[in-house]
Amino acid sequence: MNASFRLPRLAVTLASWGGALALALGALHVGTSLAAEAAVKIPPPAVDDTAGASGMQTAVFAGGCFWGVQGVFQRVQGVSQAVSGYSGGKASTAKYEMVGSGLTGHAESVKITYDPKRVSYGTLLQIYFSVAHDPTQLNRQNPDVGPQYRSAVFYGDAAQKATTEKYIAQLDAAKVYRSKIVTQVVPLDAFYAAEDYHQDYLTLNPTQGYIAHFDLPKIDNLKTMFPQQYRAEPALVMARAGKAQQQ
Repeated sequence: MNASFRLPRLAVTLASWGGALALALGALHVGTSLAAEAAVKIPPPAVDDTAGASGMQTAVFAGGCFWGVQGVFQRVQGVSQAVSGYSGGKASTAKYEMVGSGLTGHAESVKITYDPKRVSYGTLLQIYFSVAHDPTQLNRQNPDVGPQYRSAVFYGDAAQKATTEKYIAQLDAAKVYRSKIVTQVVPLDAFYAAEDYHQDYLTLNPTQGYIAHFDLPKIDNLKTMFPQQYRAEPALVMARAGKAQQQ
């Protein structure tokens, strides 16, 4: 992979803005005026209705480009897998080129499989709202614009729904952000894994311009702000698949 791989994503987005100038800037991908997202120190959830969960659990979060979100949660203790994919639309449109149009209903999402005895759903939410993305950006994350980059929690049951909604209310009341949280809290109808070339993208392409500028700072923030949850070796999707094929 190289930096040019990211261009189709921006070309689709910038085409909606119109004009040759926008497309030309999109080709550069990272403008000098764009800054990496800054992490925000926030309190943990005051209430976690999922505390009684047992056995391996899943959570599905959307927060902009799935490369960075996946990279963050792959490095959280207690997470056995984090898969990039699509949620919110139909199976027939769960394809990268189609999702990039912003017309499919899908959001780039990450499905997280975790052990609640090692990391709680509440802690995953705290990491999600703190370092994985900016929950106050509506239908975008930094240079990526469109509903496919929206902030959304796709809950799997009533406990996840209640915990997320209460946490958002808690954070808004505490005014930890300069703007109101715009994260959608919606039921998970289905999750569709993204194409193989999207999996483990941050780990496999650390020098790619977009990754270095926007996503690697998230990993640094995770390590700094959540030292007890951070682990250096990520739980890679394709490495796991490769081992399975060899057995």
